[in-house]
Amino acid sequence: MLKYVLDNNLGDVLAILGAAVGFLLAAAGSAKGVSTAGQVGSGVVAEDSSKFVPVMILEALPSTQGIYGFVVAFMIIGKLGGLNLADGMSLMAAALPAGVVGLISGIFQGKVAAASIGIVAKRSNDMVKGVVLTLMVELFAIFGLLVSILMIGNV
Repeated sequence: MLKYVLDNNLGDVLAILGAAVGFLLAAAGSAKGVSTAGQVGSGVVAEDSSKFVPVMILEALPSTQGIYGFVVAFMIIGKLGGLNLADGMSLMAAALPAGVVGLISGIFQGKVAAASIGIVAKRSNDMVKGVVLTLMVELFAIFGLLVSILMIGNV
């Protein structure tokens, strides 16, 4: 039975593994980033609850990496169904840009978001400046997503 699975479904298995790893990495980066910003945001909101909305917006920004990982996993899963070994390996590799870049950028975006929450703590009207600073890190996550999408499109 195992030989049949390996001979006939190994491409699909590798693609599923890639989808899972890509999503898990990106989601872990988002979770860490949102957590970092949320810890700082909790202190700011404890001092002044009127700053909840701008703090929440900044805290939410690192969550996009997890969304990108989900999109890539969804696209890979849509390709399942009798993949050969080469295609399965290609799809596994295609998950890595969004996953690895999502992991790293999610963590660092959370740090920038936390610092930007410090802007909100002192000057609520300058929240947009913090959002812009935080979105600079987002750009790299978008590049990772686009590379993954391009790679998936070629399988």
